[in-house]
Amino acid sequence: MKSVSMSGLPRVNVGKKDAKAQRKQGFIPCVMYGGEKQLQFIVPEQQFKDVIYTPEVKYVELELEGNNHITVIQDTQWHPITDKLLHVDFLEVDEKRQVTMGIPVQVVGTSPGVLRGGKLVKKYRKLKVKGLLQNLPEKIEIDITPLDINDAIKVSDIQLDNIIIVENPGTIIVSVASTRNVEQTQQG
Repeated sequence: MKSVSMSGLPRVNVGKKDAKAQRKQGFIPCVMYGGEKQLQFIVPEQQFKDVIYTPEVKYVELELEGNNHITVIQDTQWHPITDKLLHVDFLEVDEKRQVTMGIPVQVVGTSPGVLRGGKLVKKYRKLKVKGLLQNLPEKIEIDITPLDINDAIKVSDIQLDNIIIVENPGTIIVSVASTRNVEQTQQG
C-alpha cells in the first residue's frame, strides 16, 4: 500500500469559531486518536488532494511537532451544500494491531455474458477488510472471465491472504444481468 506524507500544526484553541477561522485561512481542523492521547491539529487543505480526492487507498505518514505517526483516515466531514471538506479524523495505526479499511474493487477480464449482450453490474466500489497495515492491498482485483449471463461473484468467492473481508459473505459484488437484447436473441 502506498503512503502519503502530511504535516500538521497543533490547534491551540478548540471550538466552532476557531475551526471556522482556520477554514477561512485554508486549513482543515483534524483530530488523531488511537495512540497514547488524542491530538487536535490543523493541516493545509491542499495536502488532502493526494489522499481523499483519489480512488487509491493510502496510509498517511503524519508529522506533528517533530513526531511522525503512521495513520489512516478514519472519517471525513463535508459541508452539505458546498461539498467542501470540513473535518478529518485520523486513526493512529500500530504495526501489530489490525485495522479496518475500505479497499477499492477493480474488475479485470472479459465476461462471456457481457459479450453476448448482458450488462455488468458492479455493486461495490470498495470492500471493507481487516488486517495488519503491511498486509493490506492497494486494490482487490476480481476476475470476471467466468461470468455468464445471470452469474455473480459474492464476497465468499474472494480469497485474500492475511486479511479478512468484513462484509457479509453472501453479498454480491459483481454480476452480469440479463437485458432485453439478450432475451430477444435467445428467443429468436
